[in-house]
Amino acid sequence: MKEVSINILTFLGLAWWVEIVTEAPNCTYYFGPFANVKEAKSAQSGYVEDLEQEGAKNIKVAVKRCKPDKLTIFDDSTEPKQRQNRLSHILTGQA
Repeated sequence: MKEVSINILTFLGLAWWVEIVTEAPNCTYYFGPFANVKEAKSAQSGYVEDLEQEGAKNIKVAVKRCKPDKLTIFDDSTEPKQRQNRLSHILTGQA
């Protein structure tokens, strides 16, 4: 039942997401969806830890309602392809 309600919230753009922006690599990551802000906030530290272990720098976190088109957005003009592919593979699909 919870999955159905999250799907409805996601469709309406009312689901909660953890948005993480890093400067190195120059990326924006979206983790979610979550049914409420409390769930999203309790999960955010795990995502930050994963990114720190991968060497991400200048990490900024926001929890917000949105409907992201992509889960990972990166500026490929500043990063080598191999590193982008590794981060994308590791982070894709986490909820």
